[in-house]
Amino acid sequence: MSHAPAAGRGWRTPAIVYGAAATAYVVAVTHRTALGVAGIEATRRFGLSATGLAAFSVVQLSVYAAMQIPAGRLLDRFGPRALIATGSLVMASGQLVLALAHDVPTALLARVLIGAGDAGIFISALRVVADWFPPRRVPVMVQVTGIIGQSGQLVAAIPVAFLLHAHGWTATFGTLAVAGLLASAGAFVGIRDATPRSRGPSAQRFGPAVRRTVRTAGTRLGFWSHFATPFSANVVGMLWGVPFFLSAQGCTPAQASLLLTALTLSAMATGPIVGRLTARHPLRRSWIVLGSCSLTAAAWVALLLPSTPRPMWQLLVFVVVIGAGGPASLVGMDFARTWSPASTLGTASGFVNTGGFISTISSVLAVGVVLQLVSPPGATTYTLDAYRLAFTVLAVPWAVGVAGVLRSRRLTRADMRAAGVVVQPIKQVLRRGRSGSDKTL
Repeated sequence: MSHAPAAGRGWRTPAIVYGAAATAYVVAVTHRTALGVAGIEATRRFGLSATGLAAFSVVQLSVYAAMQIPAGRLLDRFGPRALIATGSLVMASGQLVLALAHDVPTALLARVLIGAGDAGIFISALRVVADWFPPRRVPVMVQVTGIIGQSGQLVAAIPVAFLLHAHGWTATFGTLAVAGLLASAGAFVGIRDATPRSRGPSAQRFGPAVRRTVRTAGTRLGFWSHFATPFSANVVGMLWGVPFFLSAQGCTPAQASLLLTALTLSAMATGPIVGRLTARHPLRRSWIVLGSCSLTAAAWVALLLPSTPRPMWQLLVFVVVIGAGGPASLVGMDFARTWSPASTLGTASGFVNTGGFISTISSVLAVGVVLQLVSPPGATTYTLDAYRLAFTVLAVPWAVGVAGVLRSRRLTRADMRAAGVVVQPIKQVLRRGRSGSDKTL
């Protein structure tokens, strides 16, 4: 497990280093989610169908997911400064290409660059947290990082949407390119390693290091925790939310923007609670994950069963509930921290982070495919009934994720028992109350 120094070196304090990393992550999230508010403009600019629009997000997320483990190994080898500065620069290049694109192949190239640049930024920010803060503060700081990153979705939902409607496509994505360049410069100047980086353990061969990481049951528990929890919010926030609210629920653009904002604020408000529970009850972290999955399933059922548009208050409740899946997914990162040595923490974090994006990719694409199958040829807007059918496919990744969590939790507890750590029945823990908080891990 990694540890943090008592103080930063020279003029660099934990606040300065963390601030540079967190700023770059905010910009990265804005890059990642900007297309979510520009979906209708993208269909018009590039002549896209539902499947074509979904492909824009799928390409970006596929590259992001495919790069997670390589990015983790690079993080273990070169540190967070190199990955954040380089990744921000690559994302800025992608946004510049997208700003100037007028055809689908060029736009897809831009999305590839955005996904590749984005791949190492979040796990690098978490590495900064692990390196510069004491272990007892890490679970809460991980959630703080998630909250700060969520503000990037607010930037996409409000200022980027305003800029898009006021000044158009090229000015909007050109501005995002400039923001990425500034984030890269800030990371290069502000971030340093807390302690001199050892090259020995991190230089071990890629394949064996990855296999050792993936074979650890606790790391797989982190993967499935991250797989099961965030994809609902990502499907809504990154692509299908605005079209669904506008064309199927009859919302105005202002109301759709409000719902995306509420989605983000929900994640920001839930994060500290999840972080506190994770720190106080590390042996019960999987319950946070399973609880989030249960609430998310109930929210989707309540939304999709009625055949008429839902009132605004119900839509708000829906986005608030699914928005909590983002903070719950970061419990998976805490599993990676617990079960990985510092020399392979980047690799483990990358593997875990792959989970949520695999479920998101499959979900975004599946919703687009179903929408196109059940709608008239050439349709660019879709009915409520079409969306109701399309969103039911989200039950598949939900079921796979929950099953993965339950199985890997059982294997992890077997490893813990072999190490002499026994997870007591939940009833005993509840009877002890606050004085009986689990603090073994």
